Amino acid sequence: MAEHNDLGNWGEEMAVEYLHRRGYTIRETDWRYGHRDIDIIALTEDMRTLVFIEVKTRSSCLFERPEDAVDRKKIRSIGYAANAYVKQNQITMETRFDILTIVGSKDEGIPQIEHLEDAFNPMLAF
Repeated sequence: MAEHNDLGNWGEEMAVEYLHRRGYTIRETDWRYGHRDIDIIALTEDMRTLVFIEVKTRSSCLFERPEDAVDRKKIRSIGYAANAYVKQNQITMETRFDILTIVGSKDEGIPQIEHLEDAFNPMLAF
């Protein structure tokens, strides 16, 4: 497996641990709809909001902040997949779109984690 895939998988594991510690209930990881995917689908601690979370992992922030990689095309893709998830599962609760960034690596100890709640609205990306 390519190094960037290993880093991404590690980042998603760190994200799940982070969310668990904050009381989120993980419903899905790496959920797919055709060629589109959502990294994490979770419920908030109060179980009132379904959150679609895009995880961006980088070994450093020297060239670009991780959240800057969530561009208009990615936001649209997440929006399509989230819409399919909501319809398939007949979701009626509030939804939110977050970005969770992880900076570091498996070998460096504790990573920097930033959780950007309500980071984007996919309806504005069309």
